[in-house]
Amino acid sequence: MKIGISGASGFVGSELCKQMVNRHEVVKFSRREKGGNRLWSIASKPDLSGLDAFINLAGESIMGLWTPDKRQRISDSRVMGTRRLVEALGEKGNTVKTLVNASAIGFYGDTGEHKVDETSPAGSGFLAEVCQRWEAEALKAEEYGVRVVRVRIGFVLGKGGAMKLIKPVFSLGLGGNLGSGRQWMSGVHVEDVAGAFLWATENDGVTGPVNAVIPEPFRNGEFTRQLAHALHRPAFLPVPAFAMRLILGRLSSLLLDSSRVLPRALKEGGYRYRHPSLTNALICCLE
Repeated sequence: MKIGISGASGFVGSELCKQMVNRHEVVKFSRREKGGNRLWSIASKPDLSGLDAFINLAGESIMGLWTPDKRQRISDSRVMGTRRLVEALGEKGNTVKTLVNASAIGFYGDTGEHKVDETSPAGSGFLAEVCQRWEAEALKAEEYGVRVVRVRIGFVLGKGGAMKLIKPVFSLGLGGNLGSGRQWMSGVHVEDVAGAFLWATENDGVTGPVNAVIPEPFRNGEFTRQLAHALHRPAFLPVPAFAMRLILGRLSSLLLDSSRVLPRALKEGGYRYRHPSLTNALICCLE
């Protein structure tokens, strides 16, 4: 297949392109047309000519203080970018039959102690609202006969992303629980995020939402303990919730909210994990 990818230079996109070598022809989309890349913009429709499928990973990073301007960029980069994409999918002569669109498990909001899967309703909060609008734009492609899959990504483990910020802190022995440490986390190794996107693209029977997380969620305290153990460092400096809210503002909700998400679609669809547990995923992050 000839597959277009937006966000191809990012943490997940780079891994996805690596997994596609010798399997598919990749056409990269970026904010600048260079090196054979096609243009990606929230202001204009992308050129989809000759493509069989499209994987949309584009979006402003959620890291950093959530100022009003930052929140607007987070929303617009996802919602408006996907809208322009779907407009292109609706044009006469479109050859794209599959759209695999990124989303996030933030869709479910703070789940507390409750387990949720792809059949569960949306939650509340900024990220939940962005994810709902983001997915709604992608679903409009179904009106043009395009198969749409929405991959809701969990906390990504690997040698990039948020782990680039977390690992040095723990390496110095300065890590610890965030807030109470009782909140649930739903993580996934970057190789399995990319694997889930590729699996959804290649399998015509896959539709709807897909939670890209490992089979078993884990508490923040367990994540802290295992990471410190893997680095042979102590982890005894918890960060109180009030301090996180003071320093990070609304971004703190991403770290303090509970996210107990299960990958029902991947399990029932027979997806084979490369890193099926937190322990395995962390070891591969630190090698």
